[in-house]
Amino acid sequence: KGIENPIGIKCGPTSKPDEIVKICNVINPKNEKGKITLISRFGHDNVEKFLPKLIRSIKKEGLNIIWSCDPMHGNTIKASSGYKTRSFESILTEIKQFFSVLRSESEHPGGIHLEMTGQAVTECTGGAYAISDADLAQRYHTQCDPRLNGDQVLELAFCIADFLRKP
Repeated sequence: KGIENPIGIKCGPTSKPDEIVKICNVINPKNEKGKITLISRFGHDNVEKFLPKLIRSIKKEGLNIIWSCDPMHGNTIKASSGYKTRSFESILTEIKQFFSVLRSESEHPGGIHLEMTGQAVTECTGGAYAISDADLAQRYHTQCDPRLNGDQVLELAFCIADFLRKP
């Protein structure tokens, strides 16, 4: 309360819509546009289950928020090789579901958060080059979270563009 900066609030499968509404009302009592971004990070298998309820609660309250998607954090897994990784397909699926749910609820996406690098790393599995669990050790350079490599990000951008062109 009283903070003037824009605020991002992470929302996931354990977030309760009524609690998110309450937090938004406390942080943005004047309901200013652009003040709050809700960052969905549900994981590809939870978006359709949880995001519609959250959207409906926010709309019912009449809150001005920006919808953003972080498809990285809800899709982190431990590979059979022991490496922390993320699946390209899971990331893409979460993004597509995010856009589809927003569209069905007459809302608009405000952004996507990706962890990426232009380096030819092998930290996330999948994509056109079919990076596998066995490939992760080749160029796994992150000290923290696995990142998409440059080829995977370009492929993801084209997949998203193709998806968004469809009515």
